[in-house]
Amino acid sequence: MKLLPLPPDGQTPARVLTIAGTDSGGGAGIQADSRTMALCGVHACVAVAAVTVQNSLGVSGFHEIPPETVAAQVRCVVEDIGVSAAKTGMLASTAIIEAVAAVCAEVGIGRDQPIPLVVDPVCASMHGDSLLHAEALDAVRNTLIPIATVVTPNLDEIRLITGIDVVDDATARRAAEAFHALGAQWTIVKGGHLRTSSSSTDLLFDGDSFLEFNSPRFATGNDHGAGDTFAAAIASALAHGLSIPDAVAFAKEWVTKCLEASYDLGGGHGPVSPLWRLSHR
Repeated sequence: MKLLPLPPDGQTPARVLTIAGTDSGGGAGIQADSRTMALCGVHACVAVAAVTVQNSLGVSGFHEIPPETVAAQVRCVVEDIGVSAAKTGMLASTAIIEAVAAVCAEVGIGRDQPIPLVVDPVCASMHGDSLLHAEALDAVRNTLIPIATVVTPNLDEIRLITGIDVVDDATARRAAEAFHALGAQWTIVKGGHLRTSSSSTDLLFDGDSFLEFNSPRFATGNDHGAGDTFAAAIASALAHGLSIPDAVAFAKEWVTKCLEASYDLGGGHGPVSPLWRLSHR
């Protein structure tokens, strides 16, 4: 695959902001975002929205950061450092989603804004543990998705947000259309969780046409953080100036390589790993 360039020593790289939750086990969340961003040649800035208590076996709790503090992190980073792209992950509550949407509008992040926004609409962990208060689903639908330049739901998130159970290409297309109707500029329906398929096919929709991105399916249980890594790779590619389709194509190859390089960690699901990049400059 063609890698994103690493900056020369001493040169300020492009900056990307992740607005998300932490993962104390280091496999997903802001930790996964920051790893991928660094290895994609961009400087990661962070706005912490929640602190989770989790390991490879699951999430046992989380603590929300006050919404005004989340928004203040975004504002101070953009005003001083500047960013070329941003992404969201775990936002936990209606109040945080509303605060993030408001500050994004203030500083020029989101669809039809100068700074593109990749929305990973995190609702639950891969173990099924909730990472979003149930009443916040309406805020995801009505406040967060409408500001997305690109939205990257997995199949469980699609079912929670739209009620559509994706089982084949036809239902994947219906899901993409449903997210576009909610206001997202581009929608990606990820096929990684469609275990009945021999390959992993992601579907990109812009309201008019569909593009498909295929990759082989790896028989591994070590896929923790795959969604975060995929969305972070899209945001990194956008910061490097790639178009939406080219950024998605890059991210699909990136997360596939990270799945191939995944490793055991703890007693549960290990993380996908971007560390393979260290030997491929």
